Amino acid sequence: MKPHADAFPARVGPDSLSALSGTVPAGDDRPGIEVEAPYSGAPIGEIPACSRADVDAAVERARDAQPSWADRSAAERAEVVSRFHDLVLDRRDELLDVIQLESAKARIDAFEEVADVASTARHYADRAPEYLASERRKGAFPLMTRTVEHRRPVGVVGVVSPWNYPLTLAVSDAIPALLAGNAVVLKPASETPFAALSIRDLLRTAGVPEAAFEVVTGTGSEAGGALVDAVDYVCFTGSTETGRAVARRAGENLVDCSLELGGKNPLLVLGDADLDAAATGAVRGCFANAGQLCLSMERLYVHRDVRDPFLDRFVRRTRALDLAAGYDWTPDVGSLVGSDQLEKVEAHVDDAVEKGADVVTGGRARPDIGPYFYEPTVLTGVTEEMALAREETFGPVVAVTAVDSADEAIERANDSEYGLNASVWTEDAERGRRLARRIDCGTVNVNDAYAAAWASTDAPMGGMKDSGLGRRHGRQGLLRYTESQTVAEQRAGSLHPPEGVPKGWYAKGMTLALRAMARLPGVR
Repeated sequence: MKPHADAFPARVGPDSLSALSGTVPAGDDRPGIEVEAPYSGAPIGEIPACSRADVDAAVERARDAQPSWADRSAAERAEVVSRFHDLVLDRRDELLDVIQLESAKARIDAFEEVADVASTARHYADRAPEYLASERRKGAFPLMTRTVEHRRPVGVVGVVSPWNYPLTLAVSDAIPALLAGNAVVLKPASETPFAALSIRDLLRTAGVPEAAFEVVTGTGSEAGGALVDAVDYVCFTGSTETGRAVARRAGENLVDCSLELGGKNPLLVLGDADLDAAATGAVRGCFANAGQLCLSMERLYVHRDVRDPFLDRFVRRTRALDLAAGYDWTPDVGSLVGSDQLEKVEAHVDDAVEKGADVVTGGRARPDIGPYFYEPTVLTGVTEEMALAREETFGPVVAVTAVDSADEAIERANDSEYGLNASVWTEDAERGRRLARRIDCGTVNVNDAYAAAWASTDAPMGGMKDSGLGRRHGRQGLLRYTESQTVAEQRAGSLHPPEGVPKGWYAKGMTLALRAMARLPGVR
């Protein structure tokens, strides 16, 4: 394989990527996986296809390194993550180039990843000591029993990350795992490994012990499956189909897991919405990262009274987007990641058109720009027998449907197997918050598409229904990587019948004590 030099941005070249992939712990005889630049389709590097033995060895190294890392105080680990935060911002431009090179997203979308990683690192560095602090619990008997809950790391956490956000989804879940005192072994998507390898080097520079954060590259079926079998906790982001398989495998191994899976996310425009703001927000919510975002909007439900003026604004803004390849800040929308994704988008749009849907704008691949580009596309007249009515497209395609009331919009929004993210647009904020609580999604944004909830890193984020299990972000996003341990000390008396006291007398005395305790709820 000969990398195409003209496929690279200014700050990243074949030698730097080769150096990164050369540090993956695998034998020289391992087969390689070619990585291409989606902007051009040209090869840019090769990574080892790690075997089960390679994964087992990486996990064993991590397991050996974990106790000494856990022995550091939470404050000391937080200092390391704070240094990592600074390094991410210092190396911003290089990271942006790597992200764009392997994923072909627009630079503004790549910056969203850098900002997210820095924000997540800052939040957990600030809050981890508090989240991990031991807590007094109410004892069995006031003053007689002292009970404390401690938080212990699970051991080695396996993170399996997807290609659509190669920086954010590789490291933002790893940061709280590390801060909780765990070691981490990361298996990034084989399409986008170099952002993960770059971030591994920054973590080590910041002070994370080398073996406490390992990266293994390879296929999901080989390296990913081996990782799920070897670790003490699994964090997976990807499709619902694969997530079910991961959950079954983790369950067989009696280890816990968190899964962020697919979405068919609804955006509701109510009759009193600011239509200019809603149209601008919908464009960002539908076409960020060329629609390859688990939180992006694929179903728009617009009150019939404002459907036409909203659609006019939305379509004009969509047509104004700059669809282009480039490592500067000019393009608004980049490429799809590869041929499989392009084929799926084309199949969904073609199926909808054949069955009667109207393409208001877009609806075409753009090979004149690059091999996997597809125009931002707005459809109307989408009906239930069309694949894109219910299946996740994961591309720059959205269906706009008129509804007669907010109740109908919510009913349509909830009529889905998925429940990841939703958006409500209205000038009445109180009404928006009230309606948001009726939507069956793990995050709901009022007058924003996805960033308001996602960027609120103090609050949990995750899916309902087929969109996943568990939560990232907030206290839950860190404590998922811990085991709770209760230590109870009986300081006086006994909870068992005293020697020589009839059991009936003991039961009567305990009954009186239990009645008295109900009147002293705050005593520990």
